[in-house]
Amino acid sequence: MDANSPLKASLSASRALKLVLSVNGRDHRLSLDPRVTLLDALREHLGLTGTKKGCDQGQCGACTVHVDGQRVLSCLTLAASVEGKAVTTIEGLALDESTLHPMQQAFMDHDAFQCGYCTPGQIMSAVACVMEGLAETDDDIREYMSGNLCRCAAYPNIVAAIKQARAEMKRSRK
Repeated sequence: MDANSPLKASLSASRALKLVLSVNGRDHRLSLDPRVTLLDALREHLGLTGTKKGCDQGQCGACTVHVDGQRVLSCLTLAASVEGKAVTTIEGLALDESTLHPMQQAFMDHDAFQCGYCTPGQIMSAVACVMEGLAETDDDIREYMSGNLCRCAAYPNIVAAIKQARAEMKRSRK
């Protein structure tokens, strides 16, 4: 069957799931094939391209987002599985339109990126790492951030950024 055939299109339409995804505090009504990943729903259906498609196999961490405050690899998560849950992407992390999240600011302050491709996933994992209480030492940070790969090797600056943001995030929770 040709990929563009009317039969294939009607089969896809009949299998579509009607979902409401809560992303960055806004509800989005979507009609998606049940096999669509959260990554593809974010990028292709909602236009939120900050979340990156790296390996598409759950090995690089570029697609990391938060679901109900927990970090997940959006390339391995079906969009349908997060209906009714709060999804936060890099676009929704800033405190408001003029104030970066402390982790975003720390990444800038410490030049914790070079090409920038992995940066959204790095930042989302770093925020979760701090929120989970897993960023107490440099070794802890390196261990719990090990699922996020940086081909440019900005790792020392990433650790420094996380330490800076950790202190700020702890102050703001009090």
